[in-house]
Amino acid sequence: MNEVVTGNCLEVMPTFPAGSVDLAFADPPFNIGYNYDVYDDRRAKTEYLYWTEQWLAGVQRVLKPNGSLFVAIGDEYAAEMKIRIDTLGFTMRNWIVWHYTFGVNCKKKFNRSHAHIFYYVANPKAFTFNPTDVRVPSARMTTYADSRANPIGKLPDDTWVLRPQESDAHFQSDADTWYLPRVCGTFKERTGHPCQMPEAVLDRIIQVASNPGDVVLDPFAGSGTTLASAKKLGRKYLGIELSEEYADAVRKRLQLIEFAEKSAPKSKRKLLAAK
Repeated sequence: MNEVVTGNCLEVMPTFPAGSVDLAFADPPFNIGYNYDVYDDRRAKTEYLYWTEQWLAGVQRVLKPNGSLFVAIGDEYAAEMKIRIDTLGFTMRNWIVWHYTFGVNCKKKFNRSHAHIFYYVANPKAFTFNPTDVRVPSARMTTYADSRANPIGKLPDDTWVLRPQESDAHFQSDADTWYLPRVCGTFKERTGHPCQMPEAVLDRIIQVASNPGDVVLDPFAGSGTTLASAKKLGRKYLGIELSEEYADAVRKRLQLIEFAEKSAPKSKRKLLAAK
């Protein structure tokens, strides 16, 4: 537990006990030509989809019977991904669209400014879902002053454009994750990985679909955002990363979290422990 394993997830996951993971989040390569250091993101379609089937089956094996699975994917393979997850017997809860600012500039088509996040559960009658932890102010509260508004807020929509009033943690005056953009090169949380998810996305997923002490798996650790969020939120974590360079960067990122927590004032340490 609480480690980053360097290696191929197809070879590493079989070494984990079956039914040992509460929540899995996967942000696999999209097969659209990203410049990773050791992974080839330009595979033939049949090869890529076969590989997808293999790692999905590996995740299913280690997931608990009441576990949840989130998968981020781009337009090119979203339909194929959904079919393969359905085939494994998972039940879809939401097809989430994450709309981000600072989209990818395109020359011969509309600019890319969204990704898909599939939310599945192994058992539709028994799974973790913590609505209170992710409620946000509704438009009835913030815009219309409607007395019918639920005072504790509402659950987020299935299109995620996180607004400032929805998260004190991610919209401080000196922060740089406004309207939940991609993590761009100038942002403070940037690690250097070519495809980095913002912590705001993972915080929401981990809070709603797991409990403190649960095990969170990321078979494509990448920049380590899943593991960083899991650690901050009091979850156990397991990450797998093919690149030794990226894996080392993730370990350093996790060490910085531990250092920051130990160095925090006592009042803040109590707050972190409560979370």
